[in-house]
Amino acid sequence: MKQTLLIIDAQQELIDGNQEMRPIYHKEQLIRTINDVIKKAMEADVPVLFVRDLDVAEGKGNGFQVHSEINVPSKTKIFDKSATNAFYGTGLLEYLKGQEIEHIVMMGCETQHCIDSAVRTATISGFDVTLIGDGHSTLGNDVLSEEQIIKHHNSTLHGHYNVDHFSVVRDSAEDVFVPNHDLYR
Repeated sequence: MKQTLLIIDAQQELIDGNQEMRPIYHKEQLIRTINDVIKKAMEADVPVLFVRDLDVAEGKGNGFQVHSEINVPSKTKIFDKSATNAFYGTGLLEYLKGQEIEHIVMMGCETQHCIDSAVRTATISGFDVTLIGDGHSTLGNDVLSEEQIIKHHNSTLHGHYNVDHFSVVRDSAEDVFVPNHDLYR
């Protein structure tokens, strides 16, 4: 089964914050988890993809780049997006289809926006998804705390299905590049 690791919006300014925005929830843990899963991907010969949001740091400078503490593999492909959904107008879907990817391991920022929309779009686009439950984060909102948003989405997206394809949520300590979707079909 061909698979990829997709890391969404793990950008310097989004993770560290700026004058108007606080840092992402549990940023040190998120960076550590992303690096751990990248290492697993490299050991399993799984390609790593990044998506960057053009709204972060106005799409330029160091703040726009993937966070400096994240170990970006040399053969990484990067897509830039102008919408919440990583698949909208980026060429990502065409690339994944062209590479015959069947399984996407997903992580990044922000849980209730870009992660949620990417998981749902991937399942309706013909991919099984493994969302790393401890590998996505948020800035929170006025209604729910960061922790509540993450727990809610981990619960909601585990088992989210669109007839033929669905998502599961797994911890980064698990062997996430050995898909377990068939256990649930």
